[in-house]
Amino acid sequence: MDWKEKCFAALDAEKMFENSGHRTRCKELIDCFSGYPFFTKGLCKCVYLSSWDEKHFCVLLETLTELSLGKETTTKEMSVKGEALAEEQTDDEYYVYQLSRAFLDGMPYRIGASPEIGAETRYIIQRALRASEIIDRL
Repeated sequence: MDWKEKCFAALDAEKMFENSGHRTRCKELIDCFSGYPFFTKGLCKCVYLSSWDEKHFCVLLETLTELSLGKETTTKEMSVKGEALAEEQTDDEYYVYQLSRAFLDGMPYRIGASPEIGAETRYIIQRALRASEIIDRL
């Protein structure tokens, strides 16, 4: 079993999925795209985060499909697109996109005590950071 297969298994074993939909969406993205050269630990972290709901899942599915059809080998363009999407956000989504970019760029991310982040988004970010730790151990 390679690290990509271990990734899902480790997240599942640590009970990191909020519900069956979250679990299924994450597994689908890993199964579909883990064989591509652009599938890194950073992208795996984004997969976990984006699988939280249908809306973000669809955004990442579209992006990964474009990468795979374009025969990309890195997530550089995806990071650039994420930066543009983050700047378009006027609510908590900004922080979610910033976290995604940090994952893709291999940069640390601290949620801090920013009062602008709502409780639900803060929880999602905290869980994604915990998932990141699990993935990094693989």
